[in-house]
Amino acid sequence: MTYLTGLQCHLCKAVYGAGALWVCEKCLGPLEATYDYEAIRKSISRSLIESRPNNLWRYRELLPIQGEPLTGLHSGFTPLVRSQRLAQRLGVRELYLKDDSVNHPTFSYKDRVVSVAATRAVELGFGVLGCASTGNLANSVSAHAARLGLECFVFIPHDLEPNKVLGSAIYNPHVVSIRGNYDDVNRLCTQIAEKYGWGFANINLRSYYAEGAKTYGFEIAEQLGWRFPQHVVSPVAGGTLLPRIMRGFRELKEVGLVDGPLPKIHAAQASGCAPVVRALEDGLDFPDPVKPDTIAKSIAIGNPADGFQVLSTVRASGGAGAMVPDDQILNAIHLLAETEGIFTEPAGGTTLAAAIQLLERGVIPRNESIVVGITGNGYKTCEVVRDRVVRPVQLGRSLQEFDAFLNDTTSSAAVAKS
Repeated sequence: MTYLTGLQCHLCKAVYGAGALWVCEKCLGPLEATYDYEAIRKSISRSLIESRPNNLWRYRELLPIQGEPLTGLHSGFTPLVRSQRLAQRLGVRELYLKDDSVNHPTFSYKDRVVSVAATRAVELGFGVLGCASTGNLANSVSAHAARLGLECFVFIPHDLEPNKVLGSAIYNPHVVSIRGNYDDVNRLCTQIAEKYGWGFANINLRSYYAEGAKTYGFEIAEQLGWRFPQHVVSPVAGGTLLPRIMRGFRELKEVGLVDGPLPKIHAAQASGCAPVVRALEDGLDFPDPVKPDTIAKSIAIGNPADGFQVLSTVRASGGAGAMVPDDQILNAIHLLAETEGIFTEPAGGTTLAAAIQLLERGVIPRNESIVVGITGNGYKTCEVVRDRVVRPVQLGRSLQEFDAFLNDTTSSAAVAKS
């Protein structure tokens, strides 16, 4: 049974059927899926959700498909890690890390949104699935298209990290590298979608794709024991994730699964690509486009499609924004690895560095509950930290050689302490 009722413009509230539409014909605003919440309230319960497999489809009543899930059967329900050592280092009482760096199958939060978009693409009759991507989305679209037997085209900027290119190519899609940045790629894909009638996850399927991001918020609340945290810090790229985390929280209240005040939600961006945070600081309703210049390539989108929704969501929640330079991003990657054993890509380093900045500014009180979003895996972007880690020590096979090395190491450590 489906509870999807159609699509509605986020701005002018015009109503449409549940087709492959992504912008309002009247005002060009973004379209969102709508549901029969009253029927959902009568049919859903915490116990029903908890009885289902540990994947994102445990919340299927609140997701925009009309039949059975076709992919993503092992995606989602990633760990919500209670941080101890990192929290102590930061002087924070209650800190959690929502860790999508281990999401199945391509190690980023994109496996959530693509699971929904790919299922809906098949329902709508698309034979080709594509995307415009800064890396993680291309990986996920390639993997899920392979699972479904769909022909796949992924379009990426020419300077993408090598491991992310490989992470798409292994699934044998058509990988198309475009000379330009993500915004150039996205414009081209919009034209291709219209001309060839292909399904693009983040273009003509965006209304459904975006709904998969709600499951990040659903899981946070469930994993906290069906309660909301007081603060969530989310990375911002195209703007899909942050507003849908909050939409997920609101829907849990709407259908009677969680009570209590909604959290404040904060936007994290790299200083080299921070159109949303700058718009927050300047009091703008829409972010001004920027040209990206940052190591955090997976969130380097200079003209975010859902920038307006990010701004309105952050402001309505009482949240704030923080932009951090590349050196702080790298420091945060190391800090997270050495305290909690989690290796994140620069997007996660950006989010943690932004959370630290918000703590230092007093925007987030240190005695309140905080969730930091870790959305991608560091093994995809090893090159950014390669020159910052200790090189292996080369020794022979004798115990005496190791003893000498150990003696030198402990002696040096003693001198350093003194």
